[in-house]
Amino acid sequence: MASTGAGPGAGPGRARGRGDGAGAGDFVCSPAGLWLALAAVAVGAREETAVELRELLGVAGEEAAGVVTAAARALGGTDAVAVATRVWSRVPVYRAYREALPDVGFGPMDPEGIDAWVREATDGLIERLPVVITPDVLLVLVNALALKARWEIPFEGAGTRDQDFTDALGVRHRVPTMHRPVPLNCAWTVGGASVIELKCRSDGGRAPARVRFVLGEPGAGAAEVLPLAWAAEGRWTGIDAEQINMALPRMSLRTRVDATEQLAALGVRWAMSEGADFSGMSPEELAISQVVQEAVVTVAEEGVEAAAVTAVPVAAGAPYVPRRIEWIAFNRPFGVVVLDGAGEVPLFVGWQAGVPG
Repeated sequence: MASTGAGPGAGPGRARGRGDGAGAGDFVCSPAGLWLALAAVAVGAREETAVELRELLGVAGEEAAGVVTAAARALGGTDAVAVATRVWSRVPVYRAYREALPDVGFGPMDPEGIDAWVREATDGLIERLPVVITPDVLLVLVNALALKARWEIPFEGAGTRDQDFTDALGVRHRVPTMHRPVPLNCAWTVGGASVIELKCRSDGGRAPARVRFVLGEPGAGAAEVLPLAWAAEGRWTGIDAEQINMALPRMSLRTRVDATEQLAALGVRWAMSEGADFSGMSPEELAISQVVQEAVVTVAEEGVEAAAVTAVPVAAGAPYVPRRIEWIAFNRPFGVVVLDGAGEVPLFVGWQAGVPG
């Protein structure tokens, strides 16, 4: 992040990305992970850079430190969710910035050590940082968010069998599909979509997460369908049935998202330009060079696993037989949303458009 320009302009060079392996139309990301990483960087932002980051994130500058720390601790408040953030640097980092983020680790630049930290922080779900640390990267902030939760009522393995799944292109596939009944109060419709929430086993306290699967109307896309998973309860309509059964493909989604251009479209320009001001972080002139996230979510009979690693490289310059049974089969493109235990923060958001794998 370095620069002396007077306004937004061409940003600094980027770290090299690593392949994502995503199928066409499929994606998974962690909005919470992106916010935590960017907000931690924004603690060191000043002047116009802080203004634009505050408009996007809600916080920036010195006041962001307490908000970021509290948010990370709240999300990591159960045994099922782990949150970790660390900074590796080739340049000095102000003591005040380090002390403002007591839960963030700091150390010298060490690409191999970063990859080892990523593996440990995600319990092996993500093997390495989603970008290559090149010599022009002076500092990198990395956030890791990981979830491992078991269903309160697991799917019976014997009930898994191959069934049809029609992908976004209209091609039919035979895929392993799990089956189980769903309590009536865990399924509803909203905005023309069917939503099912599968409860996770708690550790004696609050629920570790709320996992919702949302099936929109035929042909509806992710932008229309996914927000319905966290629509206000007042919009929900119960399903008129005496029993609800669901058919859900086993699935594993993994994608790498370079959010740099999207952030520019949302108004983050100073932070990635020669006019960036991160003078609350380091005496060096710095600018965000890239924002990259790799995320994975796996849904199986016993539970759900998910992880996201968000990297922000910084460079210079820059027995009763029911009569009415409702079947909800996720046999065409559908969404999966993992909310925090309070049902307010989207930890992971995924869209299964291609053949589940």
